[in-house]
Amino acid sequence: MPESADLSLDATHFEAGTPAYRHANFAMFLGGFACFAMLYGTQPLLPRLADDFGISPTQVSLSVSAGTGALACALIPASVLSDRFGRRAVMRLSLALAALTALLCPLVASFEQLVFLRVLLGLALAGLPAAAMAYLGEEIAPNAQGRAMGLYIAGNAFGGMSGRFVAALATDLFDWRAALLVIGLLGAFAAIAFWRSLPESRHFQRRSIRVGAIARDTRALMGDAGLPWLFLCAFLLMGAFVALYNFLGFRLVAPPFSLGQTAIGAIFLLYLVGTWASAWSGQLADRIGRRNVLWVMAAIMLLGVLITLSEALIGVIVGIGVFTFGFFAAHTTTSGWVSRRAGASRALAAALYLSSYYLGSSVLGSSVGLAWDAGQWPAMAAVLSLICALVLATAAHLRRIPRHTPA
Repeated sequence: MPESADLSLDATHFEAGTPAYRHANFAMFLGGFACFAMLYGTQPLLPRLADDFGISPTQVSLSVSAGTGALACALIPASVLSDRFGRRAVMRLSLALAALTALLCPLVASFEQLVFLRVLLGLALAGLPAAAMAYLGEEIAPNAQGRAMGLYIAGNAFGGMSGRFVAALATDLFDWRAALLVIGLLGAFAAIAFWRSLPESRHFQRRSIRVGAIARDTRALMGDAGLPWLFLCAFLLMGAFVALYNFLGFRLVAPPFSLGQTAIGAIFLLYLVGTWASAWSGQLADRIGRRNVLWVMAAIMLLGVLITLSEALIGVIVGIGVFTFGFFAAHTTTSGWVSRRAGASRALAAALYLSSYYLGSSVLGSSVGLAWDAGQWPAMAAVLSLICALVLATAAHLRRIPRHTPA
């Protein structure tokens, strides 16, 4: 019997404060950490990669968006596999394969090879986010799901912050190949700890993987009054977030800021704000409802974008911090909302949500770069403000939908 299987076997669900709950949260935090550290490890290196390979900012952003695009495409197949073979097995294998792929990235001889490996990385990673939300929805006690989801997304934030900062620091000390090696090693250590810590599923029930059944479940989810709007929120939220951080380095490396690689990497320490926002907003949503939290967070994101127009470095940093807080709080709110509304089709609903989420990262994360090419940061801020306004309008609509499950 796996070593984690003896945790709180007398409980139906993992109640807050039990050993099983703590082990599950620890493992899912590590899973989120490894996913974001590996997926976005090239983001702070974009100016250096553009110089070394002689390509434009929009082109080099493919080192990020190729991985997220592949992840988005693989999420639904991965969710189907998790419905058949179990959440735990799929997540464990996903992280192990992703870590092996990440360790190959420092060996590339061309940008095309790097993009190819980043595509493979995205495909390998898909199993973790595809099954994570369903696992938490099935195994965690309902009154603790908001906190558990918040901690998982806090792991995303901490991994994104740590991976980017460590990559930037290693690039300054050595080069970008050493940075990608460090990211691969971080992913490998996290995968080992995740493999050993995640408790067995207790409420998983195999679902049909026949195409007809999947199509029927998809139609039912898309016919829900709220879920398609939550998927739209995911696309817009992640698209704006990744676009801002993709091109932030190009602004900060140029006058009047002229920051070095490590200083730019230190900006990603603002992910600590996201780590706290995720955990806090999950608890807030449990108390006052997701429909009362989402629109406020969308407004906070918009405010953050406007503050980044400052010509003072401190103003830019404050704006990014405000935007990051709003993003992670909004993402925690919407992802938990999807899990609560989806019922028995949680894994498929999570896959549809996260497909939208990572498609936003891939499509908007690169295409918004055209605004940078046209008018640099003022044009970027205008496009990002428009995206945040669309999230705010969607959140206002979601306040009026009928309650399906408590939200």
